[in-house]
Amino acid sequence: MIITRTPFRVSFAGGGSDQQEFYSKHQGAVLSVTINKYIYLAIHPNFNKEKILLKYKKTEDVDHPKDLENNIARSILSEYKVNGVEIEVIADIPAQTGLGSSSSFAVGLHHLVSAYQKKTISPEELAKRACRTEILHLKSPIGKQDQYAASFGGINFIQFMPSGKVTVEEVKIKPKTLEKLQNNLLLFYTGVTRSANNILEKQKENIIKSNEVVATLEHMVEMAHHMKTVLESDDLENFGKLLHDSWMLKQSIADNVSNVEINNYYELALKNGASGGKLLGAGGGGFLLFYCERSNQTKLRKALSKLREVPFSFTHEGSEIIFSSL
Repeated sequence: MIITRTPFRVSFAGGGSDQQEFYSKHQGAVLSVTINKYIYLAIHPNFNKEKILLKYKKTEDVDHPKDLENNIARSILSEYKVNGVEIEVIADIPAQTGLGSSSSFAVGLHHLVSAYQKKTISPEELAKRACRTEILHLKSPIGKQDQYAASFGGINFIQFMPSGKVTVEEVKIKPKTLEKLQNNLLLFYTGVTRSANNILEKQKENIIKSNEVVATLEHMVEMAHHMKTVLESDDLENFGKLLHDSWMLKQSIADNVSNVEINNYYELALKNGASGGKLLGAGGGGFLLFYCERSNQTKLRKALSKLREVPFSFTHEGSEIIFSSL
């Protein structure tokens, strides 16, 4: 048996600039960090060597990878010509909640199958393959940030060049500043899961058609650069405001990024100690992230008592093999 563990991510700024429609003409940039919420994948030879058994929220028992309903698994297992295996998927957080779970699954499965075939693979190659699976093969309307975040791990400034090249730069942040940042961030689950595809399709369309949306994304890229500078200069005083400004901009690049309920919770948080925050992912549901000084956190938690808080910490590792007996 082989088991991989791949982290989910929290994106602070720049989301949307990692879509090809934008970065092919304007350089994109995202600031993000991986957290200690993971997707675990295990692979084991199947007793029936002619069958694939895939267990996630449902169980699939098929003769060939092409028969799988799960799009990502079907694409990856077909690519590696895998058969006669049993694969199980367990995640700390539900899918479609804005933490990059589909890309973490793609990264983790590429890692798992490569290890099963006794091939080593670098974080960069993992990210490239996951992007190829999701964007090229499955035509998902997503960007590249989640695959690189999950593959490399840590707090990173990720840039997307018009040439298609992606650079991953670890943010040079002092341990005390990193600890304070982590302690001042709170994550709340809205209880809503959603497919981001409709929002992302509209976002892609807007990038192509609207100069105003392109200008907004350029501003969001500038904010990602500024946020990186703030972290590296140990100045967290305005971090919450930067999150807030980024969230305000994000809502203008596509419809249905937010809704009345999310807006109400967000305003309630600002009135009860949070200096800023954002809805994670493309929008529509999932997790709200807030920046709040520790002295105000009890007040904030009380105000948002209807939402489920999910404690978390930052991680430094990307996708890993945590067990292998083959």
